[in-house]
Amino acid sequence: MKSPVHRCRDTEHGRGQSGAGAGTNYLQTEQRIPISKDVITSSSASAMWFIRDACGIVCAVITWMLVFYAEFVVLFVMLLPSKSLTYSIVNGALFNALAFLALASHLRAMCTDPGAVPKGNATKEYIESLQLKPGQVVYKCPKCCSIKPDRAHHCSVCKRCIRKMDHHCPWVNNCVGENNQKYFVLFTMYIALISLHSLVMVVFHFLNCFEDDWTSLLFLIFTSVMFGTQVHSICTDETGIEQLKKEERRWAKKTKWMNMRAVFGHPFSFLWFSPFSTPEHGKAETYQYVV
Repeated sequence: MKSPVHRCRDTEHGRGQSGAGAGTNYLQTEQRIPISKDVITSSSASAMWFIRDACGIVCAVITWMLVFYAEFVVLFVMLLPSKSLTYSIVNGALFNALAFLALASHLRAMCTDPGAVPKGNATKEYIESLQLKPGQVVYKCPKCCSIKPDRAHHCSVCKRCIRKMDHHCPWVNNCVGENNQKYFVLFTMYIALISLHSLVMVVFHFLNCFEDDWTSLLFLIFTSVMFGTQVHSICTDETGIEQLKKEERRWAKKTKWMNMRAVFGHPFSFLWFSPFSTPEHGKAETYQYVV
């Protein structure tokens, strides 16, 4: 006697020796049947794959726009104005090669079937044709009514079960699964290399700006150090001389915020940042010396 098969259940099992015997065997020795590749391969595996998701399409377009914007900045801002032709050619060729590989990887990750399981193949007739042994089970996705192989998960965006689904990435407008994980990894790698290459060129570009006049860079370093030491001196309520002489503190310790108000005025306002405003030190807390 064949055991009953229902389309909307999460699990489907095949034939048993009898109704009660099959149920007992199912509970004691539940085994998943090995499913061949041709059974779970999507019928659209060789066709063009594209997810019609508005959010994913927008994110994919933004990704390409950011790469082209980086291309514009690198070529027209950093490389073309450079005095060294060799520097511009080498870095331009390298950046364009990485950008091309990144966009090609993105396109492959977006337009490759990630490993979608065919919809609606978990029918009673098809499951019976598998000739399952007693105790063997196959799992059915209740959302897309497909036979669900091991390590497959249903994606609510793609509306399909995806083999070895890692996650759905809106930036490639696709799931990352068994068939396109390589392209997604390559895409992230090439974008990381582009970012690193751009950062190195920005550092060289910054240094070249001071090639003829290092005075500005020296003033930047000097004033930044002075600003940091002054803020630290205010917060600790110790002057530079007191710190240098390591004088013993004879005044009451206050919070950093109170120390800031004692210097810039009380209460806090945007006038702190105005050189035309005189702070009202009289309203600040007076020093209390410890005898």
